[in-house]
Amino acid sequence: MSGRTRIKLCGFTRAEDIQAAVAAGVDALGMIFFSKSQRAVTIAQAQALRQQIPAFVDLVALFVNPDPAYVQEVIEAVSPDLLQFHGNESPQDCERYGKRYIRAFRVGSPGLDTREDVLAECREYASASAWLFDSHSAAYGGSGHGFDHSLLASVVTASDARPMILAGGLTPENVGDGIRRLRPYAVDVSTGIEVSPGVKSPEKIDAFVRAVQIETQKLND
Repeated sequence: MSGRTRIKLCGFTRAEDIQAAVAAGVDALGMIFFSKSQRAVTIAQAQALRQQIPAFVDLVALFVNPDPAYVQEVIEAVSPDLLQFHGNESPQDCERYGKRYIRAFRVGSPGLDTREDVLAECREYASASAWLFDSHSAAYGGSGHGFDHSLLASVVTASDARPMILAGGLTPENVGDGIRRLRPYAVDVSTGIEVSPGVKSPEKIDAFVRAVQIETQKLND
């Protein structure tokens, strides 16, 4: 492994949390445009929060089975750098906006419970800028639970794999192990840096970033 492991933090609802994440040196911040999420933001909230994100930090807008008109409204009003689709969207659904996108997969769910099935499903989204791997939950992410990383074995060795983003139950204490096992392009966390849904802990953010940096440096040495 060479270079560094990029860091995305997700589920932002407060300006002070964005400021803490930027100060810690993260690469991307996620906002959730899914009304059933405990971390959902409105377009008006997102517009205000967007102003806190400086150059060279990406904003990722997360959707779950959205109405296309709503996605377009978010694009026009908030100007996200990437879209993230976390539901049952087809490749065509993800591509229709002409924006770079991340496709999330809920590993362990029906149809994604073997190594071969996971890779086959991923390959349907070859146009994605990255493949994100989360745990299976009824709430479409943010559960704080992990998953069986061995189910990604075929993805890790596939020559045509898109950049891997590891999510699902990560914390400052276990993210190093995930990096060591899978060597992902990036890691993504929400629950593991919170004191309550949508309320981040600056201390946990700093600890998470340090843990990623330390493990990545070990692998580079």
